[in-house]
Amino acid sequence: MPIYRQVGKIPNKRHVVFRQPNGNLYHEELFGTEGFAGVSSLLYHLYPPTIVKEKGQPYSIRPEVAIEDNLQNRSYLGFEATPEDDYIKSRKVLFVNDDMHIGIAAPRKSVTDYFFKNADADEMIFIHKGSGKLRTMYGKIDFEYGDYLIIPRGTTYQMEFDTEENKLLFIESFSAIETPSKYRNQYGQFLEHSPFCERDLKLPYDMETHDEKGEFLINIKKRGLIYPYIYETHPFDLVGYDGCSYPYGISIHNFEPITGRIHMPPPIHQQFQGNNFVICSFVPRMYDYHPQAVPAPYHHSNIDSDELLYYVAGDFMSRNDIKQGQITLHPGGLTHGPHPGAIERSIGKKETNELAVMIDPFNPVKITKEALNIEIKDYYKSWHYDL
Repeated sequence: MPIYRQVGKIPNKRHVVFRQPNGNLYHEELFGTEGFAGVSSLLYHLYPPTIVKEKGQPYSIRPEVAIEDNLQNRSYLGFEATPEDDYIKSRKVLFVNDDMHIGIAAPRKSVTDYFFKNADADEMIFIHKGSGKLRTMYGKIDFEYGDYLIIPRGTTYQMEFDTEENKLLFIESFSAIETPSKYRNQYGQFLEHSPFCERDLKLPYDMETHDEKGEFLINIKKRGLIYPYIYETHPFDLVGYDGCSYPYGISIHNFEPITGRIHMPPPIHQQFQGNNFVICSFVPRMYDYHPQAVPAPYHHSNIDSDELLYYVAGDFMSRNDIKQGQITLHPGGLTHGPHPGAIERSIGKKETNELAVMIDPFNPVKITKEALNIEIKDYYKSWHYDL
């Protein structure tokens, strides 16, 4: 995040003596995801964040690729993924490339007996069903239906659910997940034409300071392996921090759509960006208002990117028989567009109530074995007209 925050107790200068009431030093940590040059925060711990008691045997959660090269329109029923009690096991990666992993999760229980740290990737978690709290050393973030959670890589966290039926879409990005640069000025402030602003962000609150010693399991994900590490002190022992790196949330319901007299192209829906991908939010909005406008999207050729759409709610204008949690994959190299009848249905309509998340990877994705388990067969034939 480009927004500077100062929370809790910090010294008046960086890298100076800062003592606890008992005379011991607080332990300063620079937390950044791009060495000493990128966005970072300075954290102040009660104890050194380095005291390892034990380490366990690493185990693999690497996705198994079933289809290396794809040139076929495909679709998947995301809500049919098998729910799991455990948070890590619940995460099913469906699509991969060198820039990102895309998956879904249906965890039934809160993470209470361990902490999780993704040392590989920034995470975006979209809450489709469920509510609860994201707990981190920076504090808590309440989440509910429609929220995006952005978690910088290396952040230790727990997901605390209020609900048993939880449906999540997640992205692991091997670069920073950022708000679009076209919506920000040179100082990082959102511009007036941005479809969201600083007031919409859900920032961490109620920072927890745990002065506890014992055995604290942190499952660290690195290069597709989980490394179980047991630390001697509680990872949430901060007394303060300042900087620009921390998790945050923002609701898809606070995305203010940009509309026009004739059909506007998908980049107007952009919510986030990363290296070689963008994420867009399709939200309820007024349709195009030219008297002869065709609100349904025109046929277009995907040449430069794959296009994945995750359907959240409502009646999606360009697709027939779409279910909640359904995912479509339209690969680069094929032309796609509205399903039969969708163009005529859209003419004269004043608004749409669709809600969806679109992910455009600029490099082709590979398809995993987990995806094959929930695939809709013969989706590629669904544009056929009965003549």
